[in-house]
Amino acid sequence: MADIAPLTPLRYDLARLPRGLASVVAPPYDVISPSQRAELAAKRRAQRGAPHSPGRRGRREVRRSGQTVRPVRATGVFTRDCEPAFYRLRSVLLATVPRGKAITRRGFLALVRLVPLSAGVVLPHERTLTGPERRPSQALSRNAGKPEPGLHALPRRARRARRTSRLRPALAEFSTPDGVHHALAKVTAKDAIAAIMEGVARSTLLIADGHHRYETAVRYAEEVGEGRTMPRIAGEHRYFMAFLANGDDPNLLVFPTHRLVHSLPSFSFDTMLEGAETWFSVHRLPEWIGASAALVSLKEAAKRGPSIAAAASDGRVAVFTLRADVDLAAHPKLGLRPEICDARTSRSSTLRFSRSCSPSRRKRRPPRRTSSTLQDATTSLADVRSGKGQVLFLMNATPVADVRRVAEGGEVMPQKSTFFYPKVLTGLAIHTLQPSRSVASE
Repeated sequence: MADIAPLTPLRYDLARLPRGLASVVAPPYDVISPSQRAELAAKRRAQRGAPHSPGRRGRREVRRSGQTVRPVRATGVFTRDCEPAFYRLRSVLLATVPRGKAITRRGFLALVRLVPLSAGVVLPHERTLTGPERRPSQALSRNAGKPEPGLHALPRRARRARRTSRLRPALAEFSTPDGVHHALAKVTAKDAIAAIMEGVARSTLLIADGHHRYETAVRYAEEVGEGRTMPRIAGEHRYFMAFLANGDDPNLLVFPTHRLVHSLPSFSFDTMLEGAETWFSVHRLPEWIGASAALVSLKEAAKRGPSIAAAASDGRVAVFTLRADVDLAAHPKLGLRPEICDARTSRSSTLRFSRSCSPSRRKRRPPRRTSSTLQDATTSLADVRSGKGQVLFLMNATPVADVRRVAEGGEVMPQKSTFFYPKVLTGLAIHTLQPSRSVASE
């Protein structure tokens, strides 16, 4: 099944960081806001994120995001860990503590053997967007390595080191501005490494984040192997750095991703409400209701069935709850197989139902990009009411178990359906992609 291996990565020489590891790590490039990006660039951090906006500038920044590794490495700031190890990462969420109880997520950095998604070992759960780099070999070969875990995967019952005493003292402990406390430690004992590898090998890996990055790495490994008479089976280019967390851990947080729809040739909220009654029970909320109250109503509606809320620019908000007698497999746009059409799993598809209720589109195709994905419900609601969109769909979070059921059923969810939190920081370790270097795979 899943083939993982310990790392021998490049890491920042902590002795040369007066302010510690917190001064050089950063969020992943695709979640950095423009203001955060400017701040990080001003501090001359080694990893800079790409702006949210797509297009030529975004593609250029993605290509540049790893180019700073080479010159920084030449200064001696990086050191190579030559002892194979898994890197345990403990993240304690302080800013989002419900009812005064801290949430702790545990996982570890590892290398995952690259195999095509068609092999059924690494399972995607959502469709991927077109990547910013058409030639993955060019993008990855220009970079000295991957400074962020390109894959966040969730095996079932992932094995941790048996006891804390088996771990070395923490390499670093620090807090980030988002209120998360991080602790990084190494697992080097050979028997502990073997037990972890054996435990994960019994499971498939569900991609929590990094679909496109994983597919790019698979293509890169294939391209590097072309023309080589004896491609190294255990070469670094055939492995990808990943963060693995227990897929059955109840402390895994998945935040909802809301949709702000815009640029449709025509749209009528009234027509959508009327059309939705075929599939949904429609409950109208008070006009100009706040985001928090709307989310509470949406959560209550979810107890009766998969639900989604829609907000219009004129202050109206309605909650759609999927009717119990609806046959999802018969839906003209979905056609889901019966084994994954139960009420819980179907919540990931309610967005498609709602969008199918909007008026018929003209024959000419609408603009290519007609929706934006957002995590902050308050900001999203303010955006639609200020005229930045035609309708906002507020979503409930999808449980990890439901995400796995969709993936194991051979189906995928809509793009950007999930937002696993917290994101794993960039710069904790750097996996180089040198075919000449072997991975300790046994």
